[in-house]
Amino acid sequence: ALVFVSLFIIINMIEKLGNFMDHHVSALEIARYYLLSVPSIFLVTSPVSALLASILVAGKLATQNELPAIRSAGVSMRQLLTPFAWGALLLFLFNFFNAGWLAPTTYSHNRTFEQLYLGKNAGDQETRNLHLLDSGNRFISIGAFNPINESLNNVSIERLSGATMISRIDADSMHYNRRTKRWTMWRVTERYFSNGYQSFATKPTATIRLALRPKALHEMRLQPDEITLPRHYQFLREKEEAGFSGLERSAVKFHNKIAMPFASLIITLIGVPLAARKKRGGIAAEIAITLFIGFLYLGIQRTIAIAGYQGVLPPIVAAWLPNLLFLVVGWMLYKKSTDS
Repeated sequence: ALVFVSLFIIINMIEKLGNFMDHHVSALEIARYYLLSVPSIFLVTSPVSALLASILVAGKLATQNELPAIRSAGVSMRQLLTPFAWGALLLFLFNFFNAGWLAPTTYSHNRTFEQLYLGKNAGDQETRNLHLLDSGNRFISIGAFNPINESLNNVSIERLSGATMISRIDADSMHYNRRTKRWTMWRVTERYFSNGYQSFATKPTATIRLALRPKALHEMRLQPDEITLPRHYQFLREKEEAGFSGLERSAVKFHNKIAMPFASLIITLIGVPLAARKKRGGIAAEIAITLFIGFLYLGIQRTIAIAGYQGVLPPIVAAWLPNLLFLVVGWMLYKKSTDS
């Protein structure tokens, strides 16, 4: 695991070395940045590490003819898998904590570092073109949200009765009053529709009470990778209840925080039966098999996740499908090894 983590850090450091030098980043800041990157990198590389460990250990037993002797003594594949499974279970427990709490906490610091020194978008610009459903059958369209002064610009509030619009309020801007818990609207146009007739009025200012709060708009700007698992669940539920759209990416990442730790368990189920057979090529072949299977898993996981981001697959399917595919492969290898 340390080898893979170190390899990722070295490659990333070479890629970003020019930016570090241009911004005169101190060695201490760089070291802190990569130290806090370790949880996220470990989460990605641990399935490959678990696979390599299981293949090397089981493969060595097979090449030295110790495994056939163990099997002939009556030790089943299930019993042989038990110590590997305990190791994979410990790795799963750590990665579950890592994915749900540790990695999101460190990601927040590294995101700030990248905004300062690597030219990443600082995220302080306006959020534009928001559409959401408020209480009382009101549909709110927001042209832009400014997080600095918590103002809304080009706002339209439509109230519906079934499929029929009964009123529409347009405002050039809105500001939230935390004392009264109401929104103050400026340069307001009100329209009311009844029995085919329309009434029209303009006002310099007006107030309105909405379920929408600036906090919900601020949280929309959070990156899914920097939210802990319980808060991520609450975040999604609140946004779905408020009628926010475009939550597919965040939902996929939420389910990935649960699905990704299981990868080490599933990969071990593949590695041990695969390595239990004596084969030519020695350690080089075993490392090649490990890299192929490990990066095949990561490639499939990334590809299916993109389908989930775009709404092609349900988020829970996009997160768990790679695990299910490799679980089927692992079960087939396990059954074949027990039958042989």
